[in-house]
Amino acid sequence: MASHSDTLVVFFGATAGANGGKLGSDEREIILLVWQIVDLHEKKVGKLHRCLVKPDTLELTDQCKEDTGLTAEELVEAEPLDTVLQQFQQLVSSEVKCLGRSSFTLCVDSPLIIRQALHPEASKKNFVLPECFFSFVDVKKEFHKCCPNASPVQTLTLASMLEYVGLPAASEQSMGEMEVSSMVQLTLQILAEPHNHKFSCVETVKYKFDSGTCSKTEPVDNETVIRARGLPWQSSDQDIARFFKGLSIAKGGVALCLNAQGRRNGEALVRFINSDHRDLALERHKHHMGSRYIEVYKATGEEFLKIAGGTSNEVAQFLSKENQVIIRMRGLPFTATPQEVLSFLGSESPVTDGAEGLLFVKYPDGRPTGDAFVLFSCEEYAQNALKRHKQILGKRYIELFRSTAAEVQQVLNRYMSAPLISTLPPSPIMPVPVLATPPYLPAASSTRDCVRLRGLPYTAGIEDILEFMGEHTVDIKPHGVHMVLNQQGRPSGDAFIQMRSPDKSFMVAQKCHKKTMKDRYVEVFQCSTEEMSIVLMGGTLNRSGLSPPPCKLPCLSPPTAYAFPTPPAMLSEALYQAPLLAAPRPHPSVTHSPAHTLAYYPPQPHMYMNMNMNYTAYYPSPPVSPSTVGYFAAPPGAVAAAVAAQTHPAAATASSVMPQHGALVRMQGLPYNTGVKDILSFFQGYQQCGGRNEIEGLQLEGGSRWTPAAPQQKLNWRGQTLSHRTLNIKYAPDDYSSMVQMSEQARSLIQPKEWLCL
Repeated sequence: MASHSDTLVVFFGATAGANGGKLGSDEREIILLVWQIVDLHEKKVGKLHRCLVKPDTLELTDQCKEDTGLTAEELVEAEPLDTVLQQFQQLVSSEVKCLGRSSFTLCVDSPLIIRQALHPEASKKNFVLPECFFSFVDVKKEFHKCCPNASPVQTLTLASMLEYVGLPAASEQSMGEMEVSSMVQLTLQILAEPHNHKFSCVETVKYKFDSGTCSKTEPVDNETVIRARGLPWQSSDQDIARFFKGLSIAKGGVALCLNAQGRRNGEALVRFINSDHRDLALERHKHHMGSRYIEVYKATGEEFLKIAGGTSNEVAQFLSKENQVIIRMRGLPFTATPQEVLSFLGSESPVTDGAEGLLFVKYPDGRPTGDAFVLFSCEEYAQNALKRHKQILGKRYIELFRSTAAEVQQVLNRYMSAPLISTLPPSPIMPVPVLATPPYLPAASSTRDCVRLRGLPYTAGIEDILEFMGEHTVDIKPHGVHMVLNQQGRPSGDAFIQMRSPDKSFMVAQKCHKKTMKDRYVEVFQCSTEEMSIVLMGGTLNRSGLSPPPCKLPCLSPPTAYAFPTPPAMLSEALYQAPLLAAPRPHPSVTHSPAHTLAYYPPQPHMYMNMNMNYTAYYPSPPVSPSTVGYFAAPPGAVAAAVAAQTHPAAATASSVMPQHGALVRMQGLPYNTGVKDILSFFQGYQQCGGRNEIEGLQLEGGSRWTPAAPQQKLNWRGQTLSHRTLNIKYAPDDYSSMVQMSEQARSLIQPKEWLCL
């Protein structure tokens, strides 16, 4: 029997649009329900019921009118779906009781009416289906189990099944009545001798989605995963499960995708329990979630594991409590404690297990990211918490929105795999497969054989630039197109092009200036590699001429390839290879000095650029702060010594001076548009380093800057503001060393300094 039921209710439905094998694929509403009861013990049948349903939209397709014989006028007087289903429940229960039976199970000729029509429509109209619609038997699967020599389930039809058992096909009946009569005949036939079949293959529909975790080592079938695109950014895993209502999603099978900034990009990967449910999900392509249509495509198990898979024991323990509602908090103060977060959420939204229900997201070195995930035991508590969206904690407003177990894994994976200096782009000094010879570093030249493109669309690529230059493309040097990216790795709107001669670059600047690329005009300036270097350091170049970087310091060092000279012992663990290469002028070392010698730059250093880099190499976008650890204040006479080293090496060696110990201050909370002039103005009056105002900075991350200063100067900058942002001071001797991965030799050079955190 069907799950120990005494009775089968043979059930059929039709919609106002596509029917048959495409039932439910066009989101049209149900307009017809037909059913009849079969007593499994007595082999008797009840009365045939046919009921019309009034849809919200009284529009029927021509095919529907032809198949069902119904018109919109006939449906006007009918009851809506929720009322008809209540009547169905009452009529069937009453009839089953009259037969002396206690339970019943639906029997359909295809799961489409239950999974693709009834459940999605009930979910959209926000009413709860009777319990009997959460389980059913498929007459085709039961028939194939009874008669395994028949055709495969996918090709079976009511007519072919009746023919196989020697029964005539039903005729001269309307749509619905004919299908129900055929199913009843077929059911009675396989219940009788010689088949004596027992209905046992009961399919179920999940009441709700089960959240959970997924391990990266868990096997995921490629035929069970889809990608949903176009989701509202605030949608949760429960919203996505509601969109696929009627289909069985695997536990923890919804993974919301995040973009490079950690925000949702409107896509999700969904894993179903088998390929049949995945195929039904694909039929919901361009169905609607609210006012948005959702695109549904095939995806792979590898894609799903990349987003949802995790290996963190901390996350597994946090998500071990099942049936919890997860809320993500973003923008928390870095000093926020669990008690402060619990107080912020309030007593009306208690967190599951108190502080144990909080998970703070941190960088690998333990620094907080400002994100946290919170568990709530019920929807009511979560709704109360969401009411605090954009309320203030400390001096910051906090964003709250729904989250998923997969998003917890994804966020933790993203931050735990992030480099310690997250804003530094990857080093462009790498093997380039397109080069036949090793990269060549030509000396900077004043020959103006380059052009600068300014104002490029952010979506512009190499192909767009080549198309923009048109006939002049043939005059570009091999590998001579260099895109300029900012410190976040995004296009800055600039590019530098190396031409074969100054005449060619002049022609390009004349003919391509202010031409249009993707609805934007692009400015084209002729320049040299020397000017290119100055622009990358923060200078400006336009048709009025070249302006140096906005800094008054004569000894300001450009970003370097290495912070120190590169003897063999140091090459094994370089600190960072900067995008812009410069040729350091090392101060001649004293032979008896045990310390390593730092690299200094003369007032007018000779700049070198790697002109054979890969097209997609990261370049800093002007204006930019120096981005290497080797950014130290030059001691008195260092510049003069560096210059003297070029002409009188012996004299320079005799007069070499090692840097005096200073102090490093960290400025945290800077506005992102802060420039060198702003830093100099803030520190005005503090000129203790080597007798000059040598405030130089290392840009480590957004809103944070390291600056050398004098150790003997008492700092009184705590609580002062810069561009309406408050800066704080605390002593943290180990902060800098923990943030920058250095070799022991490199660390020994800076350990004597006094480190301060501002």
